[in-house]
Amino acid sequence: MSDRLSNHLSKKKKPRRRIIGLVPAAGKAARLAPLPCSKELFPIGFRPVGQNRSLRPKVVCHYLLEKLRTAGIKETYLILRKGKWDIPAYFGDGKMLNMHLAYLMMDLPFGVPYTLDQAYPFVQDAMVAFGFPDIMFDQDDAFVQLLNRQAESDADIVLGLFPTDHPQKWDMVDFDEDGGIRRIVIKAPRVRLRYAWIIAVWTPIFTGFLHQYIADRKHMMEDESSQNRIADERELCIGDVIQAAIHNEVQIDSVRFPDSGCLDIGTPEDMVNAVQITKRNFENFG
Repeated sequence: MSDRLSNHLSKKKKPRRRIIGLVPAAGKAARLAPLPCSKELFPIGFRPVGQNRSLRPKVVCHYLLEKLRTAGIKETYLILRKGKWDIPAYFGDGKMLNMHLAYLMMDLPFGVPYTLDQAYPFVQDAMVAFGFPDIMFDQDDAFVQLLNRQAESDADIVLGLFPTDHPQKWDMVDFDEDGGIRRIVIKAPRVRLRYAWIIAVWTPIFTGFLHQYIADRKHMMEDESSQNRIADERELCIGDVIQAAIHNEVQIDSVRFPDSGCLDIGTPEDMVNAVQITKRNFENFG
């Protein structure tokens, strides 16, 4: 190989890692029960279909998948619990979104980190783009911006931060002027923080950290006394794992979306708000 060709190849940009979407859809939706369908399939607004652009209901999870697809992400795993077969029945293999969808089953029901760890064998070497299927936000290119920020900073995790006036409902984030994350405060009503994180992208570094974190907790639970103690704790949040990653000096960055809104449809009141907001947007569009 000539020196000229060798130099040319060395200067070429390294290809970006394969990016896989990861969506936990194993919740019980206890605060909304009884529902006629999985919460992720509750209709919120409408979408045009076909050449004549006729309208069809648009389910809540569709919004997140659409934003993943906007970032060029075509592969996504949805992780389900037993009985939520209506989700794969509705989305199928993903043709509706021009995506490739696959489905995994939840194992231990102790929180989102346990649910996400089910995907470890499939995503351990990939870049992960993560979002909650029951949280709506109006920044269409949010994942594009997070992936660009990760490429620039080489951070192990990049969080998408959205303003909220209800810190008791969210994982609130304390960050510095450059977007570096100092701490995660989980559902604290009196905290004086403005931004919550609701989406993220992360590298295999954090995927491995999450996997080891869960493995360590499972090991603790093998001891009967530890199992009793853990059973009394609140459900583990992904924010808990991110906080542990901060303590272990995992590099965490963020992107703020100060002019964007977000809404969790986990309660009847928030679901009503989501329906009303999408109705107003549809009327304004029309």
